[in-house]
Amino acid sequence: MFDTVRKHQKILQIVLMLFIVPSFLMFGISSYTGFFDKETDLIKVNGRPITAQEVDNAAKRQAQRIGGSPQIAQSQPFRQAILNELLQQQLLGFAVTKLRLQVSKEELIRSLQSIPQIRALYRQDGSFDDVRFKQLLSSNGMNEEQFYASQSFDLKIQQLVGSVARTELGSPKLSEIISSLYESEREVQTLEFTAKDYLSKVNPSAQELKDFYAANTQLFQSPEYIDVEYIVLKLDPKGDAKVLADKADQFANLTYDQPDSLKPAADKLKLDIQKQQRLTRGGASGLSYGHPLTNPKVIQSLFSDDAVKNKRNIEAVQVSPGIYVSARVIAFHPAQTLAFDEVSGEIKRQVTQRSAEKLAMNAAAEKLVALKADPQNSTGFTKAFWISRNKPGSLAGTALDQIMTVDSKQLPAVVSVANPGVGTTLYRIDQVRQAGGADPALHKAQAQQIQALAAQEEFAGFMSYWRDAANVKIINPLKPVNTGNAGG
Repeated sequence: MFDTVRKHQKILQIVLMLFIVPSFLMFGISSYTGFFDKETDLIKVNGRPITAQEVDNAAKRQAQRIGGSPQIAQSQPFRQAILNELLQQQLLGFAVTKLRLQVSKEELIRSLQSIPQIRALYRQDGSFDDVRFKQLLSSNGMNEEQFYASQSFDLKIQQLVGSVARTELGSPKLSEIISSLYESEREVQTLEFTAKDYLSKVNPSAQELKDFYAANTQLFQSPEYIDVEYIVLKLDPKGDAKVLADKADQFANLTYDQPDSLKPAADKLKLDIQKQQRLTRGGASGLSYGHPLTNPKVIQSLFSDDAVKNKRNIEAVQVSPGIYVSARVIAFHPAQTLAFDEVSGEIKRQVTQRSAEKLAMNAAAEKLVALKADPQNSTGFTKAFWISRNKPGSLAGTALDQIMTVDSKQLPAVVSVANPGVGTTLYRIDQVRQAGGADPALHKAQAQQIQALAAQEEFAGFMSYWRDAANVKIINPLKPVNTGNAGG
């Protein structure tokens, strides 16, 4: 509904992450102490470093929590997300301390009673099993004091984030003004200048084609591809559930523990090793729908650095219920520039299209100059139609933005919008009117989104303030995990 809301989705995701991920539950705040060599320091917050070891440990815990494999915990995007989360938590912890926030005993009790593991410790008569409670804490390497401190700390962070997120608009009138702008309608006519109308006027020379090829060789490359071998485990869904689970685990463990060959898993489970050549990132020709090598996760794993460079088995993937696949790269074939003669037809098509598009743009520019000199001339334009931001019709993006931002006091007006690969379109705006019969539900939804946006902006500014206050310094970049000896 709002372009501005979409532009601030990342901030909203950060806020949601803080509520969804229980960063201290069952891990305590003891992880905030300890000192390592400076080479392992990544970021310092108020002089206290976040180390590579902390990131790795937190990544492993989070991967286990979501049921992921060790390979997920080693992936660079996952570890970077963990580092970002640790930084946010450090900043919020710093803010909580500086602001001296307090949590009442009643709030802490209510919070503890909302934890399923704690609720399960209450007996039928309402008494609390203190022995099992201490055992639960001990199994997680904590004592009661650490646990209560961590829960109190979590509540303070939630209190802090919640208070910032509840920011209210300075003026209740603002949402009404914005809703009014989104309902405002404009009468529009269009005049298109498309490349296809100028194709017959273009006839590139042989030298032009060669020059274009020399300057754009990256456009005429055969895609990189790999030759692979793979094994597929198919389980009968009607079989014994435990037996099936054991086989699936065995398949996954064999392919992971012996990563340099599929043969051990194939021999153990009596599976055929199959081969496939010329597999690209888009798949391979001739493969049927649902084939294991058409699965996006399988393809993505096969083109990972570890699979391509080290020729290791990819992690077993369940491509459909009861069907598992693992594969490995036999050979990698990088992208290669195709010879001129092989792509001469495509070169001519592209040069012709670009030249025709340029002619269309020039014609549109000339027409725009003429219309500015004679704004009442509507010759060639389509029949008029009405649009608004709430009801944009087929318009979107730059075209809609330019039409809706034209000064309503200077009508009629014409704007030019380029359509890359197609040509140029002129839009004539003749009138502006305010739509009648406003939708109350739509007004309410817009007001809520405006409120959310204000809260997001407030939270972003809040975090920026505490970054400065905590003197955040980036010490070293987060390096990829060295997997050279993994699985050996």
